[in-house]
Amino acid sequence: MVELIALIPFITGPMAFFLPRSAGRLLLILTGAVHLLLSLLLWTYRPLPMLSAYFALTDVGLLSLLVISLLFFLISFYTRDYLKKSGIHFENVFCGSMLLFLGTMTLVTLADHLMVMWIAIEATTLASAPLIYTHRTAEALEATWKYVLVCSVGIALALLGSVLITIAMDVGRVDVPVSVSALTGEAGNLDPLWLKIGFVFILVGYGTKMGLAPMHTWLPDAHSEAPSPASALLSGVLLNCAYLGIFRTHKIMTAAGLGAFSGRILMVFGLISILAAATFIVKQNEYKRLLAYSSIENMGIIAFGTGIGGLGAYGALICLIHHSLIKSALFLTSGNILLNYGSRLLKDITALVRRMPGTFLAFCGGFAGISGFPPFGLFIGKVMIIMGAFRGGHYVAVGIFMASLSVIFAGFANHTLKIFFMKSAAEPLPRETAGMLLPQYLLLLTSLILCCWMPEGLSQTIRNAASVITPGGF
Repeated sequence: MVELIALIPFITGPMAFFLPRSAGRLLLILTGAVHLLLSLLLWTYRPLPMLSAYFALTDVGLLSLLVISLLFFLISFYTRDYLKKSGIHFENVFCGSMLLFLGTMTLVTLADHLMVMWIAIEATTLASAPLIYTHRTAEALEATWKYVLVCSVGIALALLGSVLITIAMDVGRVDVPVSVSALTGEAGNLDPLWLKIGFVFILVGYGTKMGLAPMHTWLPDAHSEAPSPASALLSGVLLNCAYLGIFRTHKIMTAAGLGAFSGRILMVFGLISILAAATFIVKQNEYKRLLAYSSIENMGIIAFGTGIGGLGAYGALICLIHHSLIKSALFLTSGNILLNYGSRLLKDITALVRRMPGTFLAFCGGFAGISGFPPFGLFIGKVMIIMGAFRGGHYVAVGIFMASLSVIFAGFANHTLKIFFMKSAAEPLPRETAGMLLPQYLLLLTSLILCCWMPEGLSQTIRNAASVITPGGF
């Protein structure tokens, strides 16, 4: 059953290329429903994979899988109505690529072998590139090529890092499979110098795909040009997949007693990403690019918390979950705005509260959530990261962290308040459909519920995942 959950999208994806439009939309929903059901079964029963040398059910993998599955299911409902209204050409290619994208992301969450993980992360690039090029404009073509080239260079560096880890095995005379589980068990015998070098290459390589600055250059263009359902998946899920590659390598480093080394580098890249986001958000003029830079900020927050370890790592995983939920809701809501206003420019969006009240409510809730206001879950995650940083004595770093978040909030609020309440003589726009609002409301509601009440099984899974990257346990 473990391998089946990844196999199903690879079967339905090619089918969608040849089916009529209405059938492709239905296939998205059906595949999403089956995928979510299988994810819940894997979470509950945790069976052993048939190919145990290549795949494994880990706490962080299952956590990411459940987020991917829930997001894809809700986004598929939104996509059905979005496709009806947007009139996208080559809709079968869009639906087929969405399903293949789901399959590749599922493989990333299940992969335990370093090379299988690398192949799966590279496959996410190939599967998602057609989604960015959906509108077939010159800008979309440029964004697609930029995405493919920049991420491919990053992935090549990650491959080199994986090879360097095998050299660390040879020098240390370690004869085990090249899997995260096996390497973690023998980490103390790996050569520390080659292991450190390998981690740096993997961090830069997968960090490119994760959107960490300064390797983030593809992300604003790709998120801006892709249709909103694809942007929601790219920001809410794809970035998490790249993070898994870094997380698993950091896990090996921690087991080898080198967690302080990898943790410091993660903190530095995290702060650079947050500072870069603060710089660009203040002067941004497009709302989809605004959301894209917010994703860079949140990936920086997650990297920073992961590097701290302990309570900070727990907070980082909390942020990982809630960023996916809230940012996906925001990108779906931006699709409503784009379809009705016909512009991505912030200056063209006025009086949203009056012209699109349902969309305003979703965007307002998303803004509050992504800014870290209670009772949304990002508030809890950020507080834990700050507490973890103070406990670890990282006073200068946490000062920069909080100051940057304040600047980002001020810039984001300045833009959003204008589009919410700026006066306009224009009439209210056509009635908003439930199918293009309900998924966002459910995503935001999930974040609210998980902030106020988290099931013990989910909380324990997050603690277990955080403990493997915390020296001495969590």
